[in-house]
Amino acid sequence: MSIVVDGLEGLRVPEELSARVPAEQRGPGRGRDDVRLLVSRGEAVSHHAFRELPALLRAGDVLVVNTSPTLAAAVDGRLGPEPGGEPVVVHFSTRGDDGRWAVELRSPEPSGSTRPRAGGPAGTVVRLPGGGRLALAGPLTPGSGRLWWARAYGDVPGLLGRYGRPIRYGYTERDQPLSAYQTVFARPSPDGGGSAEMPSAGRPFTAGLVAELAARGVWIAPLSLHTGVASAEAHEPPYPERFEVPAATAALVNAARATGGRVIAVGTTVVRALESAAVAGSAGAGASARAGRGWTDLVVTPARGVRVVDGLLTGLHEPEASHLLMLEAVAGRAALRSAYAAAVRGRYLWHEFGDVHLLLPEEEGHRVRCGSNSG
Repeated sequence: MSIVVDGLEGLRVPEELSARVPAEQRGPGRGRDDVRLLVSRGEAVSHHAFRELPALLRAGDVLVVNTSPTLAAAVDGRLGPEPGGEPVVVHFSTRGDDGRWAVELRSPEPSGSTRPRAGGPAGTVVRLPGGGRLALAGPLTPGSGRLWWARAYGDVPGLLGRYGRPIRYGYTERDQPLSAYQTVFARPSPDGGGSAEMPSAGRPFTAGLVAELAARGVWIAPLSLHTGVASAEAHEPPYPERFEVPAATAALVNAARATGGRVIAVGTTVVRALESAAVAGSAGAGASARAGRGWTDLVVTPARGVRVVDGLLTGLHEPEASHLLMLEAVAGRAALRSAYAAAVRGRYLWHEFGDVHLLLPEEEGHRVRCGSNSG
């Protein structure tokens, strides 16, 4: 199911605006933070280097970041009896509470990327490297055959560590090491879990930039949400993902809001986690952040709105991406329309290795007005 935000129907992102390699590989002396930063305050747009971020924030603001590590979630496999069989690439997405994994089977391309293929049927067995097996049980979502629950026979974290590689899509130029997909905030999970795809809004941050933010009085608060495999072609809405908001992060968010600081989510994953933890016991805007953990199926839309998030740092999403509904909930339709038109005109780069977009609330004197939920 494709979703197009009103006002972006005619927007087309030229193929050459896809970031094909990480920023640090685009020239001598470049680093991760050598990307551009588009800033929206309502319909007003300004253009910056990402290294200017500390000057755009204020003492007392809180940046909430996702510490989920990126997994080497793509593994080659074979269908059918030995020897031979149809080659497939298995994208390991999400581990369920019962030990099963949600997986996507894709067909390999000569370039090293993959293309979609039909999933299933139930009972299909995938042969994996090292003698492992994967048996498909049923679709993750009724009516959609892209992701399937599967029973893995063998140690999946060990399999990914030995044979896996980062998930890669066709707009990238070549395979990259797993280190290129880890953010400075990533921390190992005790159970070996992590994200199938990088929480990419945090990628441009460096240790030096984090230190400068701290020196300016900007707080950084962690949470985790393990992202699953995106719907790169069909642009389906997000499905349930595992998250945890620590009590210390919830307390820091609430303290900032009480003293006039702004809560800036670094990535759509952070918005989903924070807003999920704020749902219980809340009614309307102005709810408090709460500690929480478990699974979230929350889809943030303009109708639902946001309750504890004031701003968002995120990548640039394709016009059909469901993430844009969340951006509209944070900043309003007019702001989103203005920003994306400016990004295309300014030749900003899209996708996980591309440029970034900071949506800040409009200000009225010393009071912060949260993003509008309407156009």
